[in-house]
Amino acid sequence: MAKLSTYWKIQLTGWTATSLYWGVSAFLGSTFMWTIGIADFVLDVCIGIVLTHFYRNFALKKGWNKLSLKKLIPKIIGSVLVLSLLYMFLIVGKLYLVRLFVLKSTSISFISFLQSTQLQVFITGTRLMSIWVLAYHLYHYSRLEIETVKENARLSVIVKEAQLSNLSAQLNPHFFFNSLNSIKFLVLEDPHSARRAIDLLSELLRNSLNNNIGQLVHLADEINLVRDYLELEKIRFEERLQVKIEVATALSDHLVLPLSIQTLVENAIKHGIEKRKNGGFVAVKIEQESDLVKISVQNSGKLNKEIKDSSGIGLNNLRERLLLQYKGKASFEIKEMQDETVLATILLPST
Repeated sequence: MAKLSTYWKIQLTGWTATSLYWGVSAFLGSTFMWTIGIADFVLDVCIGIVLTHFYRNFALKKGWNKLSLKKLIPKIIGSVLVLSLLYMFLIVGKLYLVRLFVLKSTSISFISFLQSTQLQVFITGTRLMSIWVLAYHLYHYSRLEIETVKENARLSVIVKEAQLSNLSAQLNPHFFFNSLNSIKFLVLEDPHSARRAIDLLSELLRNSLNNNIGQLVHLADEINLVRDYLELEKIRFEERLQVKIEVATALSDHLVLPLSIQTLVENAIKHGIEKRKNGGFVAVKIEQESDLVKISVQNSGKLNKEIKDSSGIGLNNLRERLLLQYKGKASFEIKEMQDETVLATILLPST
């Protein structure tokens, strides 16, 4: 047997309690007929549930639960007026028909009965529908706020983890040792390149300490960071590393997640170039594709299980950040190509 949902429990309980209140009030009055009282009770419950359930389905279909309060309030006011009018006609019709069938006769016409009762019933309907509609939307609004708070807290935790992971990567003994070792050999052979390497390493470490990874950055700034990183790695790998970066000029000011492209490039170096005796290439390409911004990082190498445990920000962490930041409108994919290269692609909404 299917379990009754919370929504239907509240509907039945609320409208039953309301109808019982009216029934008790009538019972305590001067005249009361059980047949009319029971018929009124059942029909009152049915009318209340039908009208409000119809509104709920309509609001869900139109997506009103996702609207801001500024846009929602006018719709609520209009809906309450419409629901109140429908309630008035249904209740007055119910009162007239019940008494017509039970008493077998009536001394006044339906129009006269409507005119004498419409104002009181309309006011009652307005009060009831206002309470129901406001309670319904406040419930959904509170749920939306709770989900937003949870999501923001989750994003904040991931951001802190990403920041620590990035700092850890830059201070990784392996990376640090390789960089310093390259600088050591350059000091005597090429002092100018050695100074440049020290500047690059300092800039990368400073970026790790100061970068606010919780905010979006311009694509141009992210690419500059990638260029610095690859230039430093180029000093280490020399001819074993070929680099190519292509960025559509029109996208320079487009906002992206900080260290997102850096993550893919670090991943390409660690799991691709480092593992190949003859090295290989890393190609970064950013272009407009329909209504999306396509970020591609391709490198020599093969895809393996280890690649999922990247020592940088981490591919899983990157996926999570993209999901939270863009609400599911962005995507990330990494796959092995037939020519022994690995292609990582991020698709972002262009607006």
